[in-house]
Amino acid sequence: MITIIAGTNRPNSRALRLAQYYANLLAELGEPHQILDLAELPLDFTTTALYHNTGRHDEFNRLVSLAEQAYKLVFIVPEYNCSFPGVLKAFIDGLPYPGGIRGKKAALVGLSSGGQGGQLPLNHLTDVLMYLGTAVLPQRVRLPFIDQHLTTEGQLTEPLYQQLLREQVTHLLAF
Repeated sequence: MITIIAGTNRPNSRALRLAQYYANLLAELGEPHQILDLAELPLDFTTTALYHNTGRHDEFNRLVSLAEQAYKLVFIVPEYNCSFPGVLKAFIDGLPYPGGIRGKKAALVGLSSGGQGGQLPLNHLTDVLMYLGTAVLPQRVRLPFIDQHLTTEGQLTEPLYQQLLREQVTHLLAF
């Protein structure tokens, strides 16, 4: 199973729309997948599910299990202040260590309303994932000016973005 992580807890986020788009690409190929939407994180998880409370929060544990049961992960990563969202880092910090996502393979998709397409967030996240023992697919996809190319219904209107994501899916399945 491939788990696609919508990397923000913002309701109805662009990351979630892209996660659903990515899920459709996997479905076309008959690849089992699921979406882990960080908007489903308990509001208080940083105080009720981490550190001395590890393993004691059923809602948080359900999301952790979505990451743990995957053999591959796809991170859809919006750019927040030249990095990835803090809620994604807090979620990763709450995963079992060592373990959790150690030994898994991951693909990264960055998106931003600016021209960098999430390059810095992808670099930061790559460092974190490599530290945790998660192999990162070299074909990282960056989607700049996403607001101009992603509809509210989750359709990508830029053919190049569609092509890049399809190519990444192909590489991920062979990874």
